[in-house]
Amino acid sequence: QVQLVESGGGLVQPGGSLRLSCAASGRIFDINTMGWYRQAPGKQRELVASINSGGSTNSADSVKGRFTISRDNAKNTVYLQMNSLKPEDTAVYYCHALSRSGWYTKYEDYWGQGTQVTVSS
Repeated sequence: QVQLVESGGGLVQPGGSLRLSCAASGRIFDINTMGWYRQAPGKQRELVASINSGGSTNSADSVKGRFTISRDNAKNTVYLQMNSLKPEDTAVYYCHALSRSGWYTKYEDYWGQGTQVTVSS
């Protein structure tokens, strides 16, 4: 089992910044992809940004140029730097990891408990 612990959410004014962190622990042999998803009230969960073990990233068009994802492989931690926040960024943000516990085991999806980000004046 892998546990993902998120931190860094909160209330911020439009135009402000927040940095989310997510640390993975448990039976980890390696983590392929780590990323962030978000879910606003009444909407489906959507990908915000992801990063693989080699550092290649993918992000939603709505956050390009404002959000930056990074990763510390030695610490099994992923970060999301969010700048120029907008009210429409308000959502619960979930950390995701695709991890396996051994060389011959399959990768499995793991999720954090979610952290609230609210952008409001």
